[in-house]
Amino acid sequence: GYRVSLQGKFFGRNQTYVTFPEYNPREHIKLDPPLNIQSNATASKCQIWWSVPWYLAEILQYELQYKEYSVSWEIALNKTLSSSLPQIEIEATELRSGITYIARVRCKVSENEDSYHSQWSEWSQTTVFQKAGVPKLSEKILNTRTMQFLFIPLSFVTLLYLFWNCKLSSRYCCSLTSGQKASPALTFPRQLLSFIHSIICTMGILR
Repeated sequence: GYRVSLQGKFFGRNQTYVTFPEYNPREHIKLDPPLNIQSNATASKCQIWWSVPWYLAEILQYELQYKEYSVSWEIALNKTLSSSLPQIEIEATELRSGITYIARVRCKVSENEDSYHSQWSEWSQTTVFQKAGVPKLSEKILNTRTMQFLFIPLSFVTLLYLFWNCKLSSRYCCSLTSGQKASPALTFPRQLLSFIHSIICTMGILR
């Protein structure tokens, strides 16, 4: 260790004050803050990561601070990471939809490290993120509307086809002798009603 003293002239006399009888630089380190903090927010979570010098990566611990963009850092939320990995995930349940958040991180030598001790670094630059919306509902609505637009003209064409078959069947039945069956023309109304019923049910489901 080192002995740190302070010398000065006080009241006309030179005096020496010992401030640190044993000073060990390894126990008084203040690191530079992490660099290149970035974020990626989805509907389920927000990932935040940063970079530090490779030779320090395994002995550091981190503290993340994040808040709503419009409020003061004094009421920000803090997360101390248990892992030495330079990344963290924030669950979507901890974030509000439509709100912009800002985050920063700082580091120090891990308390589990015996060789070095340090203070917290200054806070890093910030990253801004926002909880992503859930697109599934809008996609479902879009797909439903598309199906409706496709189903209506197809149903109309099918109805025209059935009416045309009915007309042909009726003409054919008129040319038959009285001893022959006329089942196509007789069964058509029942088939038509069944088809219309299926259309109504399908449209109700699509809504």
